[in-house]
Amino acid sequence: MSYQAPVKDMLFVMKELAGIDAVAALPGHEDAGYDTAAAVLEESARFNEGVVAPLNWAGDQNPSFFKDGRVTTTPGFKEAFRQFAEGGWQGLQHPVQFGGQGLPKLIHAACSEMVNSANLSFALCPLLTDGAIEALLTAGTPEQQATYLPKMIDGSWTGSMNLTEPQAGSDLSAVRTRAEPQPDGTYKLFGTKIYITYGEHDMAENIVHLVLARVVGAPEGVKGISLFICPKFLVNADGSLGARNDVHCVSIEHKLGIKASPTAVLQYGDHGGAVGYLVGQENRGLEYMFIMMNAARYGVGVQGIALAERAYQKAVGYARERVQSRPVDGSLPKAGAIIHHPDVRRMLMTMRAHTEGCRAMALVAAAAFDAAHAHPDAQARQQNQAFYEFLVPLIKGLSTEMALEVASLGVQVHGGMGFIEETGAAQHLRDAKILAIYEGTTAIQANDLVGRKTARDGGAVARAIAGQIEATEGALKARPSAACQIMAKRLGAARRAFEDVVAFVAGHTKAAPNAVFAGSVPYLMMAGTTVAGWQMARALMAAEDAIAQHASGAAPDTDLAFMQAKIATARFYGDHILNKVAAQRDSIVEGAEAVTALALESF
Repeated sequence: MSYQAPVKDMLFVMKELAGIDAVAALPGHEDAGYDTAAAVLEESARFNEGVVAPLNWAGDQNPSFFKDGRVTTTPGFKEAFRQFAEGGWQGLQHPVQFGGQGLPKLIHAACSEMVNSANLSFALCPLLTDGAIEALLTAGTPEQQATYLPKMIDGSWTGSMNLTEPQAGSDLSAVRTRAEPQPDGTYKLFGTKIYITYGEHDMAENIVHLVLARVVGAPEGVKGISLFICPKFLVNADGSLGARNDVHCVSIEHKLGIKASPTAVLQYGDHGGAVGYLVGQENRGLEYMFIMMNAARYGVGVQGIALAERAYQKAVGYARERVQSRPVDGSLPKAGAIIHHPDVRRMLMTMRAHTEGCRAMALVAAAAFDAAHAHPDAQARQQNQAFYEFLVPLIKGLSTEMALEVASLGVQVHGGMGFIEETGAAQHLRDAKILAIYEGTTAIQANDLVGRKTARDGGAVARAIAGQIEATEGALKARPSAACQIMAKRLGAARRAFEDVVAFVAGHTKAAPNAVFAGSVPYLMMAGTTVAGWQMARALMAAEDAIAQHASGAAPDTDLAFMQAKIATARFYGDHILNKVAAQRDSIVEGAEAVTALALESF
């Protein structure tokens, strides 16, 4: 089955949950209302369905390869990226002054989901470039911004993020890449960087590497790390490309999935030193890199949603066509499509509910990001920023873990054929695994949620979110439908469990860190599930309202089938996913001792 972008669901979430009209009321976004969003999403759907999606299977079968110091991408990728750039998709959310379209993150996030659903390997290149652009917008000098941003935004150049080294892994305090100051104000870089997504490729004229390195004499640990621009080709004063810089790809990795995306090992300084340009101040590199990393973490969460959507669509298509066994209720006189079987429907509904819940959470967070940056009221900006920052680890952690579950269910729906590569279901499962690893594993996201997002403020932001959830419970209880009453019960139980865990984390992180961090990943999963369930509850009420408006004659064009499906999906989320949160609470609050009880030598 070919990919079909879920434009209808995206627009529903934008309008009913994320508040696209409120975003359009923000200064600078006056032209970015619902009609604009609909037009942009429809065009994005056409491009990704027609150009990018057909290359997904080809990329898995004929991946990028490395030869004689050069990386050649999958046939068709270079041309598709040229069309991507010419369409203005790289600059969708970036400032108009540098050639971007200046649209809100809310619209960009939906378009990002589409390109990632269409082809995860292809989409990694613009994702990393977006992160590099964000870092330079925040910390780059006006000269650096003028030199690099227009070319990155128009797609002539791409960006990469260079953190990891062979001995460092996720522990950036162990970074050893060396930066030597030069009399002209530049630096010479020496070292090796690994796992560099699109660190070398043939799709753009230049690659702008952002590199963490340690200036000679800098303090040890993360306090001594600086950030540098190190382009593949040096840039002349007139903006033209100059000499090849001393940064070279020495190999690319052979991976479980995302095979078309070249993951490079880059060597800096083998021929006298790579020329680097300091971004911001020395020894503040990690602070700047986190800007890029947080943008990438949100983006990877969207990738999880995107991959889940693609796996779901493929599974539904197969379930409609695969004929096997007579339904258990005797509704057909002979064997029928497996979509009639209750357990297949359970798996498909699990896939659908997970995907729609996480999509709603991510788009609501994107709207908060827009308000945090453009709202005229300082307190509103601060509140939206805190809300967005709390949700980022949930979006990255839950969405990527659920993508793996959804992709696995997709293989299960296919049965034995899912294990055969030719069906394509296995590619989604293989591709999904990396999402929970890169840009910080799920445990790293959970550590962030515990330390920076909960313990640091004593759980204040978390409790504020719980208060908003409780208000939604009240709205649900005030409605007569059985669906709302049951969802109120499920959401209330989840919210109370969430509050218990927040109190446990805030109260014990310093005194009993092992006990708290033993439950950090379950905390992340239950918090994400609760927030996504909250959005599904809101969606349930919005769908009921739309049906009521149609019945009154006020909204004759309402898609009743879509709204009824939304109600059913929300109800399923409450009964089959949200109801697990209370048990997770028990594991975290009462089960921590079991995690640390076994002596190390017993493993």
